[in-house]
Amino acid sequence: MFRLIVTGALALLVAACATATPYGPAAQGGGYGFSDQRIEDNRYRITFRGNSVTARETVENALLYRAAELTVDLGYDYFIAVENQTEANRSYRTTTEPAFYGRYGYGYPFYRPFYGFPYYAYGWGWGAPYDSYTREVTRYSAVAFIVMYRGEKPADNPQAFNAREVMNNLGPYVLGPAS
Repeated sequence: MFRLIVTGALALLVAACATATPYGPAAQGGGYGFSDQRIEDNRYRITFRGNSVTARETVENALLYRAAELTVDLGYDYFIAVENQTEANRSYRTTTEPAFYGRYGYGYPFYRPFYGFPYYAYGWGWGAPYDSYTREVTRYSAVAFIVMYRGEKPADNPQAFNAREVMNNLGPYVLGPAS
């Protein structure tokens, strides 16, 4: 029971420390956040990489927001997403730790582990008393190639986005409610 409580408390502590990737430029060398590369005067490749606690929808919203932001910053009115893709990079992490419930001894630094295994303590049975936990870690990254234009957005093209409308509608999701 004690072990379950400690494990739960540690999980809550780790979850409290982990936050989604904030909207901002990625560090050089493939960090988390957005990056863009000019291909032609009005054509760019934009990417957004999220960490393991950033949801797919958050990554895609940030990518669209960056495309709109770049379009407005460069003096254009709308953009067309010529090509876009979201990739899920999955990996598995295994953590192995000694399985003990407490310690006994005369006080620090003389503690010795007390293994709480009445069935196979100290290596009898299944071997050394260790617990391992495996979890899946998923990081999403999205890339889009956009072409930017001035004037009225064509109504018959579903890949065309009015940059200012995208910024107004996605701003609260990407930047937070105060934006």
